Amino acid sequence: MRHLAAASLILITSAGLARAEVPPACPVNADHLTPNGGLDASRAAVASGRLTILAMGSSSIEGIGASRPERGFAPMLEAGLERRLPGVSVTVVNKGIGGETARETGARLAREVAAHQPDLVIWQLGTNDVLRDRPMDDIFADFRQGGAVLDQAGVDVLLIDPQRLPEATANPGFRGRNPALGEMARLIGLEGGRMGYAVQHRFDAMAGWSGLDRSGVGPDDLHLNDEGYACWAETAAEGLAAGLR
Repeated sequence: MRHLAAASLILITSAGLARAEVPPACPVNADHLTPNGGLDASRAAVASGRLTILAMGSSSIEGIGASRPERGFAPMLEAGLERRLPGVSVTVVNKGIGGETARETGARLAREVAAHQPDLVIWQLGTNDVLRDRPMDDIFADFRQGGAVLDQAGVDVLLIDPQRLPEATANPGFRGRNPALGEMARLIGLEGGRMGYAVQHRFDAMAGWSGLDRSGVGPDDLHLNDEGYACWAETAAEGLAAGLR
């Protein structure tokens, strides 16, 4: 019993910590997530009391830039969903790998889905593809190949579009990239609607982060800081929970 009580205390403390770290300036609402009719399997999982999410993508899924692993997107999303879905055990499996493009993430989907048997796959994509100047046709060919894998597996899908970069960045490789990132976000939204995948519009959501420390982006002008991760995870949890109730 003593071990059980200690474990419960750790869980409660972790959830409370994640909640406390959400910055007051974070504009939390469900408006930046579009379900597109694509969350049926996840709703059934919630009704059963257990939801497993596989988070795929690059550095912002991995959590690069967070001061500690528990301040990254995946653990914060898990805590945020459990607060909003009482009685549901939520597991978010973090399989982000920094630097990946849509092609590289897509190549891992079948293996990771088979290993973790998720109800929902989060696929964050687009930022690295744009920063590497990959042609849009190539990016979306890779995306559709990955989508075929996910459709065959019968899992729900939540797409997360690119992040917004600081307009005043001193990095010449990042300067002036927001229009291309915004266009990528627009096309991901269209593809999500066409394929029946939920979409979190992160690029648009970040436009409202002016009250956060460095607008939620760390000193390298690319990776999110603790406030950025907390705000992104809280906004994602709000929109996703609304779509799952």
